[in-house]
Amino acid sequence: MAFRIQGLSRQSFAHLIDQPDTVLLVHHEHQRADTPFRASHAIFVRERACATWDRENEIPPALSRRLVSLRAFDASHLMIDADIAPGEALPALIDRLFASSGVAYLHAHYAKWGCYAARVDRA
Repeated sequence: MAFRIQGLSRQSFAHLIDQPDTVLLVHHEHQRADTPFRASHAIFVRERACATWDRENEIPPALSRRLVSLRAFDASHLMIDADIAPGEALPALIDRLFASSGVAYLHAHYAKWGCYAARVDRA
């Protein structure tokens, strides 16, 4: 199944750019829906990133070399499935989670520290 991974908009963090740090650690609310799964966590922002990752059927390098937790949400923003996989196995896990018609989108987190990484949608 075709999928699309989207990073966070660089514009959301424009106020942090040109600080003395090269990688910024900030708090971010990635699941804003008013459900028990409403969530926020630390994220890393690359200060010199020029563009937001937005590609189909490609795993970004930051995900491809790490253990990743994928959390599946339905249209009501309730988590209905979750699993972990090493980066190279993410396409198969994405396919498996999206095989359920109830899954509306996925959130990717770095499994070890839990930091939010990206949203995955059907392409």
